[in-house]
Amino acid sequence: MVFSSESFLFLFLPAFLALYYLTPSRFRSFTILFGSYLFYAWWRVDFLGLLFLTTAFAYLIGQKVSQHRGTPRGQLYLTIGIIGCLGVLGIFKYLNFFIDSFAMLVGTDAAGLGIHWHLILPIGISFYVFQALSYLIDVNRGDATADASFIDFAAFIALFPQLIAGPILRYKDLEDQFRERQHSVELFCDGLARFLIGLAKKVLLADAVAPLADVVFGADSPGMMIAWAGAMAYMLQLYFDFSGYSDMAIGLGKMMGFRFLENFRFPYISRSITEFWRRWHISLSNWLRDYLYISLGGNRKGPTRTYFNLMAVMVLGGLWHGANWTFVLWGFWHGGLLAAERFTGWDKRAKDHWYALPMTLFFVLIGWVMFRATHVGEGFAVYAGLFGFNGLWGDTALFYEITRESISFALIAAVVVFIEPRLFAFFSKDDGVSVGSDGSAVATGSTVQALGVVAAGIFGALAILKLAEQSFSPFLYFQF
Repeated sequence: MVFSSESFLFLFLPAFLALYYLTPSRFRSFTILFGSYLFYAWWRVDFLGLLFLTTAFAYLIGQKVSQHRGTPRGQLYLTIGIIGCLGVLGIFKYLNFFIDSFAMLVGTDAAGLGIHWHLILPIGISFYVFQALSYLIDVNRGDATADASFIDFAAFIALFPQLIAGPILRYKDLEDQFRERQHSVELFCDGLARFLIGLAKKVLLADAVAPLADVVFGADSPGMMIAWAGAMAYMLQLYFDFSGYSDMAIGLGKMMGFRFLENFRFPYISRSITEFWRRWHISLSNWLRDYLYISLGGNRKGPTRTYFNLMAVMVLGGLWHGANWTFVLWGFWHGGLLAAERFTGWDKRAKDHWYALPMTLFFVLIGWVMFRATHVGEGFAVYAGLFGFNGLWGDTALFYEITRESISFALIAAVVVFIEPRLFAFFSKDDGVSVGSDGSAVATGSTVQALGVVAAGIFGALAILKLAEQSFSPFLYFQF
């Protein structure tokens, strides 16, 4: 079940919210857990068992880590917890990758090695395993307590608004909210508006430009013109797809009284790769920084070690996205760029140069090509097109596969990217009425916010109408 489906919008969500608000406050965590497990089981009920076992394991180990914190036994329990969680992720997400890579190295395939099974990747496993890991580490550091009820903890791990594709939550940020949180009509309406904005991003923009990207990444030798069009289309598709999901998750959280941290902050206005990673998938960036980069020594052990740590973190971050060499190369690309910016000090000087923005977008786009490719060869085929090795036009038959609709919406999406920060600032004004330059009254605050809710409702309605005529389109980050 996905947020942009009729079954979720018209069946699951209304039923869940009705049940949630009819449930007495002290039992709402149970309602969340029940609804989240039902949401996950809608995909495959058998993998619900893996989610439950991972949750129970992290909860029990967290109790032991808390009891023996600061002692060798506490460290032993923490090590067991980390190995256990990473073991689940390693087996289900990476075992096939390593088997296939070894088989390719020796010139055969998995069947040639005598291996005839292929593990299915459980949806959302990267997200809920990272949440379990951060809980154990935070308990060991004293940043989170292990005194929550199992129902509260299980509801946190399985919280359906973010279970499938994030943002990556931390228990220390939500433990007080599970004990007590406020509900109001204003917060609910704000959450509903945020959800509808995310739905519109996904359906009206991401899905509309997807066909243009699909044409290019499915071609053997795209020409320069179509390669650039397809690469930029994917750049827009990925942003609106993933930021749309994050908006929907944050909105759903508000409708239940939760306040999640933001996961995107207008990344395509970044003037350096360092700034880009402060704005893109913020929950993952912060997770990698706090639990991996700092653990490796951060920037405390000299420049050389700092560059190595940046590279290692980004390569592992690439692998987190998927068991494919394309993600490894994407991680190397961004790790190398981050190391280069730190070495040159470019991040601190970028704001003084007009070309910093287009240069950053160019570097990001080059990375997205390999990120999107299904295999390394496909990525380099698109690179060949981008840099003119297939000629200006390439295979002209590809142009007949491109629709006017996808081109039009790609242009609209590009405009939205650059006006989005201004729209956010406008609809976030304080209460009151100010006087414009011509002496007229200018509505601000609650009036403007009310206009924002109305606008969100209109775009949400358009997205729902669009859903009725298009085929099923899952969110891109479901595969990670």
